[in-house]
Amino acid sequence: MFKRILFALLLTLASSTSMAFNFTDTQGHQQNLADYRGKWVLVNFWATWCPPCRAEIPDLIALHNQYHSTKLVVIGVAMDYDNPTQVTQFAREMQITYPIVLGNSKISQQVGDVQGLPTSYLYNPQGKIVAYQVGALTRTAVESYINKKPTQ
Repeated sequence: MFKRILFALLLTLASSTSMAFNFTDTQGHQQNLADYRGKWVLVNFWATWCPPCRAEIPDLIALHNQYHSTKLVVIGVAMDYDNPTQVTQFAREMQITYPIVLGNSKISQQVGDVQGLPTSYLYNPQGKIVAYQVGALTRTAVESYINKKPTQ
């Protein structure tokens, strides 16, 4: 049931919170928050050994595949790994289509606290952090959040 609770209801942050990030993914591409203005950005901290992380990957792939050119980009930040090759091989095996960043404490500090894995931060199209969750996400919860009508 925890997984089905709407992303919007879980640990929502004030919309004035903003933290820019600048990552280099495993393909050598820069992932900058400023480059995604006008789109939602979901930054997901995860680990290859983490069962809830592994469980949410198909939903994250589906979200990224459906929305990356129009509305939402997913960026995965792999944490707590022994070898970068282990992460890239895992990403290939899982057929992850969104950018993967090899994370560490310096990388995570650019976004916010990572108290457990998985942890996700959602930026609105203006580049502000609007939601944060420790624990697995579902596609439905994220879509409900990004598709809700703004309050007047």
